[in-house]
Amino acid sequence: MELPWIRAAVRAMHGYTPGEQPQEAGFIKLNTNENPYPPSPKVLAAIQAAATEQLRLYPDPTAREVRAAAARCYGLSPDNVLVGNGSDELLSLVVRACVDPDDVVAYPYPTYSLYDTLVEIQAGRAYRVSYPDSFALPKGLWSVDAKLLFLCHPNSPSGTAVPVDTIAALAREKPRTLVVVDEAYVDFAAESAMKLVPHLPNVLVLRTLSKSFSLAGLRIGLAFGTTETIAEIGKIKDSYNVNRASLAGARAALEDTAWMRANVERICRTRARLCEGLRKLGFEVPESQANFVLARKRGVRLEGVYRALKERRILVRYFDTPELYDALRITVGTDAEIDALLHALEEIALV
Repeated sequence: MELPWIRAAVRAMHGYTPGEQPQEAGFIKLNTNENPYPPSPKVLAAIQAAATEQLRLYPDPTAREVRAAAARCYGLSPDNVLVGNGSDELLSLVVRACVDPDDVVAYPYPTYSLYDTLVEIQAGRAYRVSYPDSFALPKGLWSVDAKLLFLCHPNSPSGTAVPVDTIAALAREKPRTLVVVDEAYVDFAAESAMKLVPHLPNVLVLRTLSKSFSLAGLRIGLAFGTTETIAEIGKIKDSYNVNRASLAGARAALEDTAWMRANVERICRTRARLCEGLRKLGFEVPESQANFVLARKRGVRLEGVYRALKERRILVRYFDTPELYDALRITVGTDAEIDALLHALEEIALV
């Protein structure tokens, strides 16, 4: 059916495909990089306290208390912070604020596939530079003239990170390009680009509470940049983009980072076990600094392994693309979940 009222760019695109959400209980879910451990009890208490008759009122459109908590947590000013309905909304706002038709948006590839979708929506031009096998920052990024440059740090789906000094050098080389450092997984990594925000006006750092803070269900994202950049991007957000319960939970989470850190340490220990087990099974696994790993068998299509795991009620992420057909992205679950996964992979290899 022809739909002439829909923009041509939208009709021509494929929408973003999120990870599968099982519709029944009993699955081990290692496909969407959720935290296997619960959020802080202080978060749950704050959300319960917010469930009053005040829900009839709109939430604070400026998310003032969350911005103040984030500023204290990361050593910036509240005016350096924008709160979004997940970091995905913030990515959308950045692209809408910056990209006109035919503007170039650059990023290494393979990476978070939502970047492709957002650029297509704006009729921009995606400039994808292939990662080398080492997942070092591709040299081609240094020569492209782009309006935006996305760096997923650590990268998804590889879990790898690049030195922050390299990110800083790239930003200095491109003063007219907004370098968006997407740090959804950075709490599992060795270093963050947050320290660049006060010194490089063309660096914008994005964070989420979905991963390390165990709050994927609340949809809270944070953007950190210069007051001028934050103010301009803030012009186009929905007036009340984050609800009262989410704001209450986000503030409590940012005020209890010790709980988050304890869970991160548990996940990192399990990550090491998972990498070791996968390598013993013959998988190539890059050194991950995220809460997931990329398990690869070069040149071997792994769709069958993905399906065999699903039959055993274990979900992992498979990307049917030329770059990733021979890889599985596996979230770090609990020790028991990882034991079940490794046992299942041993069984599949024997079939």
